Amino acid sequence: MKVGLDVSPLDQTLAGTARYVQGLEGTAGGDIELVRLAHRGRGRAHTVYRDVVWYPVVLPRLAGRGRVDVLHCPTFRGPLTPPACPLVVTVHDLAVLRHPETFNQWTRHYSRLCVSRVVRAARIVIAVSEHTKQELVELLATPAEKIRVVPNGVSDVFSPDGPAEVGDYVLAVGTLEPRKNLARLADATRRLGLELRIAGNAGWGDVRLGSDGVRLLGRVSDAELARLYRGARCLAYPSLEEGFGIPIVEAMASGTPVVTSRGGATEEVAGEAAVLVDPLDPTSIAGGIEVAQERRDELARAGLERARAFDWAETARRTADVYREAAA
Repeated sequence: MKVGLDVSPLDQTLAGTARYVQGLEGTAGGDIELVRLAHRGRGRAHTVYRDVVWYPVVLPRLAGRGRVDVLHCPTFRGPLTPPACPLVVTVHDLAVLRHPETFNQWTRHYSRLCVSRVVRAARIVIAVSEHTKQELVELLATPAEKIRVVPNGVSDVFSPDGPAEVGDYVLAVGTLEPRKNLARLADATRRLGLELRIAGNAGWGDVRLGSDGVRLLGRVSDAELARLYRGARCLAYPSLEEGFGIPIVEAMASGTPVVTSRGGATEEVAGEAAVLVDPLDPTSIAGGIEVAQERRDELARAGLERARAFDWAETARRTADVYREAAA
């Protein structure tokens, strides 16, 4: 079976979606041959071209010429009508529909007009969590029987064994953008007199953190990120909306306590192995960080056990099963 995999998102993001695309490399082998399809290039012009030309016109034609048996778009950017071969689309979250004000104008415009059409064009939709599945049903009226839930995984580089960064700090991981709720987190860490270190690229929106007690690390390698997890008091991830939250399981796999948002996908992924807080209340976030310290050993053990439920090899195996189902 030949599967056309759109790897264009690797040029658009270095965050969770990129981890997902890399994880799909494990679907290759056996009866599955991956054919990597992409429009290369970064920046606004390339983004607009992909949305207006690549996905609705060029990608379906390339899939047809390549005689692929299944086309997989690993985000909700994809063909607007069913291509000649079965289409599989992965939806990570629908935050842009829940909180459009936290996204840039182009993404809001594209999503409002196109996401529902892409999902309808798919033969099967992969959701990375039960929360995202329910969002698909509620916001886009997607039939539940069309959706397969396949969770993300965690890389082996994230483990409690290895060097740890020094310092007395709380770690945040993610792109600097409004949905990550970093301003309230910075407020919470200042109240505790703790340094906040943020690992992630600059994004968009008016994210005002101030310089007092906040250290922006930019993008770091996975090895450096694992080092940061191990040395942190905790990972604080009080996002306003997520479809999964890969840093949660990376931190748990590193033996690091996690503080994250109550409700939605973050609570689903964390289970009972994290401290859950109200993301809209800096006092609640600060209290959660304190509790994480009091329960550090207990949470580290629970987190390591919880992280074992998420494995990229299993993600790849279940995704390969979706390909076979779509092609049948």
